[in-house]
Order: sequence, then structure tokens, then C-alpha cells
Amino acid sequence: MIFKRKLFICLACIVGTFTAPLQSSAYTPSAPITSHSFVKSNVATVRGINVRSPSESSITSSLSVASSSTDSVETETAPWFSKDSVYNGGNSEEPVSLVQMKARILQLGAALDRGQAYNPTSGQYYSGTMLVAKRKIQELIDAGDPKVHIPKSLEDIEGEWELVLTTVKHGIFRSSPFFLAIQEAFGYAEDTEAFGADKANLFFKLHELQTCSWGASKVGRVAQRINPKSKYIYSEFDTSIFSLTVIPILGWFKLLPTFGGCVVTASKCQLEEGGKLEMEVDYTTSRPVPGLQGLGKWVWDVKVPVGFVWQILPWNNGRKATCSVDVKYFDDDFRIVQDNDGELFVYTRPVVPRPLDIEEDIKEE
Repeated sequence: MIFKRKLFICLACIVGTFTAPLQSSAYTPSAPITSHSFVKSNVATVRGINVRSPSESSITSSLSVASSSTDSVETETAPWFSKDSVYNGGNSEEPVSLVQMKARILQLGAALDRGQAYNPTSGQYYSGTMLVAKRKIQELIDAGDPKVHIPKSLEDIEGEWELVLTTVKHGIFRSSPFFLAIQEAFGYAEDTEAFGADKANLFFKLHELQTCSWGASKVGRVAQRINPKSKYIYSEFDTSIFSLTVIPILGWFKLLPTFGGCVVTASKCQLEEGGKLEMEVDYTTSRPVPGLQGLGKWVWDVKVPVGFVWQILPWNNGRKATCSVDVKYFDDDFRIVQDNDGELFVYTRPVVPRPLDIEEDIKEE
């Protein structure tokens, strides 16, 4: 009996604790509460009783500083995205700076998942956004000064670059010289079409279907780095296999472990007049990706002599694994190249650079 009485008293205290603030407050559901209005109302109450806690004072001062700094920034610089550019499909006639153009390209790269979101194999959704992306990239190219924004030597474009957007279909990994060489090799064929489609695009479509179906393989970071001393370009793309494997509907845990790595294609390169980057594939190797389980050191040490094997294949008739792209624009943090089919690849300097342990690089250091 005593235990029940104590339990009842405890419950009454708990209920009273939660209901007392509701009864004394002037809360109205129809008036929305925001963090800014919440702080202002509390500050007014505190001012009414001439008491101000340190936490409330710091919050209010932070808000005032942030508000004043934001106002000053908005009055000093133009917005990246004006209303005309948003509501008129990007057809604004207002002058746009190079910084604004690059910001819009970066936003489109994020929205299109670097170009992977638009896949004609799956459907035509996002095709309109991709057309806008192509136009925005071309606008940046046209706005550049050829005397300034076209590289004259490999030193102009040396270092590490990460892919942020491409207009190419069927795989952003096609920025690799290996796949660019395959693309150009189909151009030497007597018949460049099969089943009413371009052979090269058909090949990449089938390659994508075989490697990416059911989420078996996913492409992560895509990057390039140029070493003007060794005259090599290293094209990298991370791939993870079995990222998500589960029994449909019934499963709630992964069936297979995730593994993968970074595939690296090393190619000799030289820059010709007008920004044409000539490349010859030498070999392909791989490197571990931090945090991603690999197959072991024996895989990382393997070098596949693609250049040698390429020439002895009968259908290549002794031709080397060569390809080229045109550097249409570059500056300190942006680089845009165009392949022979007119597709565009946009690279930026990485925010998080990653070292690459490659023999030619070590020799040059």
C-alpha cells in the first residue's frame, strides 16, 4: 500500500513537471516558430526583467554579426544565380563573370551527379538539364581569352585534377585515355555502325550494362594528374564492387563484402599547338583506396602492358593505343577538354588531394 502511494506521488510529480510549462506559456499553434524568432522573443523577455544569460547574449551577438556580415556580402558581390538564369532556363542577358559561370557549372555537376544522372539507356529524364549544362560549359569556353585560357605547355596544366561534370554518355570513366583510345580505334573500322548505332557508343553502352547492372559496380572519384617532367598523364577512377548486396524484400543485411580500388591508366603525353593533348596508353595498374577493402598487394603490383598488347591485336593492324583531346579552357582551378565526338569533360583542382604512388612520379622527385 505504501509502495502504491509513493508510485502515485511520483507519477503526479512527473505529470506536473511536463504540464506546468504548457499552462503558463502563451503558445499559439497558428504562429510558426523559427530559430531567429525564438531567440528574439527570449531576448525580449530577458530584457523585460533586466537579466541576460551568457548563452543568450552569445547567441544574439552571433546572429547580429552573421546578419550584418551576410548583408555586407550581398551588397558587395553579385549572386551566383540570378532570377533570370533560374526562371528562363539560363537564358539571362545580364553580363556574367567567370566566377559565376564556374559556380553554375559546379552546381549542375552536383545536380547531375557529374553527368551520371542523365543516362539515355534508362530514359530521357534530366536530358533538359544536360542540355543546359552543355550550354553553360560552352559559355565559359567562349568567354575565355585564347591567349590566356589555352595552355601553351604541360607545365600550364600540371598537377592533380578531379572530374566534376561530363556530357559523355554511358560512363564518366570514359575520360580515361584507355577508353578514349578504344573510341578512336572504332573510327578506323571500315564500318563504324552496327545495328543502326555508332559502334563506339554501342560498345560503351554494353560495357556499362555488364559492369553496372544491379549495382554490382559503382564509379567513385575520377581524376587525372599530369607530370610535365616525365611527360605522363595518369588517369584514375575508383570503383567499388558489391557496395549493396541483399536478398530482395526479405534481406536486411549485406550478403557480400564490398571491395575495389583505384584503376590507373598511365599514358605518355605531349601538348601540341592550340591546346591539343596527344596521348599514348602505356600501361594500366591499380592502387588501394583508403577505407576500401582490396584484393591484396599482389594486385597493386600488377602492370598490364596495354600499349604492347594493343599493337599485336590483329584488328588494330599494328597501330598504337593513341588518342587526343582538345583543352578548350584552363585557369588556376578549372580545366575543360573536348574529345573527338565533341563531348566535354570539366575538371577542377581537388579540395582533398590524394597522393599517387607511381614509379615515374617517384623517379622525377
